[in-house]
Amino acid sequence: MSPTPTSYTPAPSTSPWSTLAPTDAGFSPARLQDAIDFAVANESPWPRSLYYPDGAYVGNVEWNETGPWSEIVGPVAARGGPAGLVLKGGRIVAEWGDTDRTDMTFSIAKSYLSVLAGVALGDGLIRDLDEPVAKSVAGPVFAGAHNAEITWRHLLQQSSEWQGEIFGKSDQVDHNRQIGPGADNSRKGQRRELNRPGSFYEYNDVRVNVLGYALLQLFRRPLPEVLRERIMDPIGASQDWRWEGYETSFVEIDGQRIQSVPGGGHWGGGLVIGARDHARFGLLMARRGIWEGKQLLPPAYVEMALTPSPTLANYGLLWWLNRGPEANPKLPSSAFSALGAGSNVIWIDPEHDLVAVLRWIDGKAAQGFCERLVAALD
Repeated sequence: MSPTPTSYTPAPSTSPWSTLAPTDAGFSPARLQDAIDFAVANESPWPRSLYYPDGAYVGNVEWNETGPWSEIVGPVAARGGPAGLVLKGGRIVAEWGDTDRTDMTFSIAKSYLSVLAGVALGDGLIRDLDEPVAKSVAGPVFAGAHNAEITWRHLLQQSSEWQGEIFGKSDQVDHNRQIGPGADNSRKGQRRELNRPGSFYEYNDVRVNVLGYALLQLFRRPLPEVLRERIMDPIGASQDWRWEGYETSFVEIDGQRIQSVPGGGHWGGGLVIGARDHARFGLLMARRGIWEGKQLLPPAYVEMALTPSPTLANYGLLWWLNRGPEANPKLPSSAFSALGAGSNVIWIDPEHDLVAVLRWIDGKAAQGFCERLVAALD
């Protein structure tokens, strides 16, 4: 949905962000407060240090990960407490916790990679999402009959079935992986037979890291630098965020040693950012890649990113959709989100011109917050 005439674009982070009283935004103040109280009361069970008393990293425990590829190779930052904000028409209607604090954000980084793929498509660095990546990224990563079939769309839909090892992590580490409440990862890491690229969905962080590597090869400069220049500075984000890679993820490009960045914090590293910057990013997607009349992303790419994948109806191009058999009937079908473990959420509801950011909510409660938020609209 296009911005309404009353929509507002926030000024850069150095200036105040306009607020809107809940009643003026069409909310019941009491019901909106109930949603916020629910988010705060359902804090993530993860320890704030992100390490359990026995020294185990939360990711290894969360995903039942042991063995040869479980080493933490990126920096880990202790987390803050519950925080978040709600935008209506771009203005802040509600805010709680420390929304400027930079925290690890886990797989929300995947949606930032998706946006960088949109930038690459708009620049002509990606000619066609259905073109094999091997045609524009040389070297062994996409060599061999199986990997040579993988297209950009396959990587973005997590259906690539890429096989191999990159930065010391094998694709096998996430074979048979499940995510979300009730996930059964008892067989995670057990090798399975691969399918033809594009025919099978699997949530696999190694393959997402392959996408990050491939985009780095196209831009030929650090992806955080590209993101800052093309997206984050134009939308007025702070200078506080950072995107960190692994000690094993440095590559040489044109004589320069550059660190490839991951699509999450599975083995440490990833995007470390505040809730307010996430809200700007979500607002950009809500407005189909246009910010103050400037086209930062091809609108056609945003539409593709929010189109259900053939292998998973509630997944687009590294964005989660409220579509298919898993759709929540209490929420608009046009709603979509960026999700990260912990849990971290950017939830976008174009139908109601809402953007909500949640930091460190129990994953089982995230949908409950969104339901309460929509129900708070008068």
